Order: sequence, then C-alpha cells, then structure tokens
Amino acid sequence: MITSGDFINLLDQSGQLPKLLPNASPHTNSGVVDTQGTTVIALKFKDGVLNVGDRRATGGNAILYDRAEKILPLDDTTLIAIAGSYARALEAVRLLQHQFKYFERSQLQPMSLEGKLQEVTRLLAGNVAAAMQGIGGFIPVLSAFDREKNEGRIFFYDGMGARFESREFGAQGSGSERIRGVFDYIIRTKGPFSEMSLDEALVESFTLLEIASELDSATGGLAKVPPMAKVITAEGIATVEAAKVEEIVAQVSRD
Repeated sequence: MITSGDFINLLDQSGQLPKLLPNASPHTNSGVVDTQGTTVIALKFKDGVLNVGDRRATGGNAILYDRAEKILPLDDTTLIAIAGSYARALEAVRLLQHQFKYFERSQLQPMSLEGKLQEVTRLLAGNVAAAMQGIGGFIPVLSAFDREKNEGRIFFYDGMGARFESREFGAQGSGSERIRGVFDYIIRTKGPFSEMSLDEALVESFTLLEIASELDSATGGLAKVPPMAKVITAEGIATVEAAKVEEIVAQVSRD
C-alpha cells in the first residue's frame, strides 16, 4: 500500500526509485571519480537567511569545474546547500523537490517544515552504506523561512542523518572545517549575524569563504569566479544580484 502523499514510496513500490547508493566497494569502483563540492555557508541576517557557496568542484586533487551550483531551492520557502558528492547530492535534491510538490498536490497543502526536515534525514540515512564505503557521501545545510515564527531558520546534518538547528550559522564542506572558530570570533566582536543587514552578512560570509580558500585547496576563492549567494526571507527565495556580488567581492578584496 502506497502512503498518500509520499512520492518516494510511490517510486519505490513501482520499481522506479533511482538508486542513490552505489552498490559496490571503493576498490571495485577505483576508476570512478566522485566529484566533490565545497564550501557552503548559511548565515542568519535580520530579514532571513543568507546562503553562500564557492563554485569549485573537485575530483581527488584535481579541479574539475569552477562554476558548480551548490545552493538550490527545494520549494518556495526552503533552500538546501550541498557539500560532498555532487552527483548524489543533486539526485537527492531532485527527489526532494518532487516529493514536496507531490505532497502539496496530493494533500492540497504544503508539507510542514518538520516533514521536510525529516525527508532530508530519510535520504541521508538511506545513503549511509555508500558514504561508509567512501563513495557518494554528502551533507547538506537546510535553510527555511518559518512563517509561524516569522524568522529564518538553519538546520545542519551529520552523515547519518541526525539533524541539528543552529541559532546563527551553518557550514559544511572541507573549507568549513578550517574556519569554524572564525564564526564565533565574528559574533563576539561584531555581534550576532541575525542582527546584521544583508550587506553586512555578505561581507562577513565572503570574507569567510576567502579565508577558507587560503587554507583549503578544495575551496575556490573570490577572484576567478564570484561565489553564489541566495537569500530566503518572508518574500521567498531570491538570488543576490551579480552587481551586488561583484561590489562585495571588490570590498573584501580591498580589505
């Protein structure tokens, strides 16, 4: 019996669910390059949540692509920023997008935020076997505007699917490991991100990306290809205009 409103179960029971998990060991797939995406950052600001990400995708120690999109909408009020296996993450994003839309159309109401968060956990838990083999592991940061609380919210996960909510920021990817202490330093010296304007949050997030790129070879800097920046507010999801991105990049580079 197919659970009403559950697109993933519908695919599974009809035999059409794409396999997120490569069913083999790393040794038998030694010739397969698992493209990795880093680094993504989510910061609260006074009107919602800002998501930024560098554009680099790597395969081992090689740079494969420098215009990767790592911040994607799941629906009109939810953004997901992805780090790790690019192919597996994009497959998961597509499934989540269809799952949310299918639920809304079949149940005549949007899925709750709690339901969306649980669906992300479900996919990550299903990907554990592959991640443990060293192939296909990815970890997202999910941002949403909670209309009931009238505020932006940030959630991050571990590789097993455990979910945590952050009060001010979230970050994933190899570059994020190098700059974790900097987030707290900014909060202590400049105040909470949640009280900053969008321009202030952009300056801080781009500075963090630039620091990460200097300490982590998998993270692209600001100079060659500007980072991606999206916001989620009460008005919905918007991409920060290219002119504004270039202005902030120039400001951070001067400083």
